[in-house]
Amino acid sequence: MAKTPRQRPGDRAWLYYVMGGSATALAYYAVPAEGDWLVVRLVLYCLISASAVAAIAVGLARYRPVPRLPWLIIGISQVVYAVADASFYTAHYIFGVTTFPFVADIFYIAHYPAIVAGLLLLIERRSPRRDVPNLLDASLLAVVAAMLSWLFLIEPRVRTESPPLVTAASLAYPVLDLALFAVALRLVLGSGRRPTSFFLLAYNLLAFMAADSIYVLQQLGGTYGAGNFLDAIWLSGNIALGAAGLHPSMAVLGEPGPAKDQSLGPSRVAALTAAALVAPTMLLVQHGRGAFHDIPVIAAACAVLFLLTIARLVVMVVEQRRLAVTDVLTGLCTRRYFEALLPQAMARCERAGRPLAVFIIDIDHFKSINDRYGHPVGDRVLVETATRLRRAVREGDVLARYGGEEFALLALDVDRTAVTGMAERLRAAVGGLPVELSGADRTWVTVSVGVAGGDGVGRSPEQLIADADRALYAAKAMGRDRVALGDELEHTPAVDRAAALRYLHAVADRVDRLLSNQPHSRPVGHWARLVCQRLGAGEATCANAELAGRLHDIGKIVVPENILAKPAALSEAEWALMRRHPDHGYRLIRTVAGMGEIAEIVREHHERLDGTGYPRGLAGAEIRFEARVIAVCDAWATMRSDRPYQSPLNTEEALRQLRDGSGGQFDPQVVDAFVELVEQGRIDELTTESGRPLRA
Repeated sequence: MAKTPRQRPGDRAWLYYVMGGSATALAYYAVPAEGDWLVVRLVLYCLISASAVAAIAVGLARYRPVPRLPWLIIGISQVVYAVADASFYTAHYIFGVTTFPFVADIFYIAHYPAIVAGLLLLIERRSPRRDVPNLLDASLLAVVAAMLSWLFLIEPRVRTESPPLVTAASLAYPVLDLALFAVALRLVLGSGRRPTSFFLLAYNLLAFMAADSIYVLQQLGGTYGAGNFLDAIWLSGNIALGAAGLHPSMAVLGEPGPAKDQSLGPSRVAALTAAALVAPTMLLVQHGRGAFHDIPVIAAACAVLFLLTIARLVVMVVEQRRLAVTDVLTGLCTRRYFEALLPQAMARCERAGRPLAVFIIDIDHFKSINDRYGHPVGDRVLVETATRLRRAVREGDVLARYGGEEFALLALDVDRTAVTGMAERLRAAVGGLPVELSGADRTWVTVSVGVAGGDGVGRSPEQLIADADRALYAAKAMGRDRVALGDELEHTPAVDRAAALRYLHAVADRVDRLLSNQPHSRPVGHWARLVCQRLGAGEATCANAELAGRLHDIGKIVVPENILAKPAALSEAEWALMRRHPDHGYRLIRTVAGMGEIAEIVREHHERLDGTGYPRGLAGAEIRFEARVIAVCDAWATMRSDRPYQSPLNTEEALRQLRDGSGGQFDPQVVDAFVELVEQGRIDELTTESGRPLRA
């Protein structure tokens, strides 16, 4: 994407142009409208409208906008408009001709198709994607404007007994202004960048349409006279157009931009509601006046507005459903959708005897890409990886963004003999070509792939994902840029569970030392058992809560130490890394046989009762009981610890925060049980461990 040209001293020309144009407009009104001064007024007025042409020409030569064609056509429309101004004011000021219509009206009317064509080309480049909601909103507002134009501008002229040529010219202005208004709405409501030139151009359109509408009303009432306040509006519109052409941002006005938020925000709802109520309001007004000849037109407008409103609601519902299952960055399915679909697909395959496979794909060394190039480039790598994977999968396969740099693929009718070839195709699709970064920079991106499934299913969804994840870790251990099959791993020697648990405990202790010179995971596990016992849970639940509490923070081992020990508030990017530690812990624990339930508890210990937690946004009873217990114990230990970013709270302050979070962040029953244990003195104080802490 091109950047806005770097500011140079000459780039203030647009501002000088506005100041000069405003001074010229003031001089126009200061000059007497009589005698020889009429020529001066004529020159001043025509100078402003003609100068806009010169300004656009200078902008085209200086900034070389891409595309050039919309600005060329807009410039041509202004040439026609400047000719119209010259002929109109010459006739009025020099020859005293006030005939309507006049030759000038031919040029005024002719400039409309050119400006509309230029704007349409600009809109097409700015909004290349489907933008149905904004198109419907623009259509609704345009229908209201068309109805009002009919009632107050068009229909009164149709009912007069004016000569046909006068009637045709009078009707041409409001009709063409309606066309320009509809296109302007599409420009304003659509997507695309909104630099200064955008607002200057939008003001030009608004000024011209407003002045033209008032002009027609004055023509109907016989009150129009050259030099009245309308000239100020037209002149300001010309100045705005010239400034838009001279502004450096005109070079990027035709660039596509991020799609506008298509949700119905409060301001947009209010605007659309007010617009939709205009038609029935006018129906009542006309009824009160006894003017029944316009009732059919207003009724038709009401019907069209009703249909557009229904269409807008339908599109909104469809869009919300799409967003609920679509990852915003990559356009792939979300993890939640994938996990909801997997059990259904497995049940269907089980009944039909069809094979099914799950692939977990992870970008290798993705953190180093973010560290070297920054997160915007990291996002670009994610998007390109998703695009390449999408091209490599078959129609009907479900590809999802499963985590930060992880993707998941659900493939049907893939037996054991075919999964390896399919996984290699995915790996090669990503690593076959370098990813283009900014400028001439590029980088090679590879992925590791873990596969589970093959002939038949015969497993739970959790087991299938666990097998694919375990295979992914095996691929990483083999050197990355590899494919590993979960079924083959089943034939490798089993890992000593006791040894694996000792290793996980050691990881938990290391994380504790990185965070503080006080223990954390051991007391959390101990307190979790006490709370479960207090609430009457069985021994198995108490044991699971204790072990999960002991291991709940081990996912932080993959978080950079400078973030863990940072003495100040974390940035949003750093928080994004930190919020992934429950998932990392889940995957580490799940590699040990028989630890799937403990892994799930660890993954959920930062979920909140109100659904605003992470990583999956679970709420209420969706969160495992043990995880709700650990959440309270972990919060207490954190509040009472001396951390790099905070001093410990005293008992009263910590209790108050627990009570404040009850019902929102925490389970009220768990909070009550924990508070009772604190008041009974059964929650031990955190003590400083001996030995030098690892953090600075």
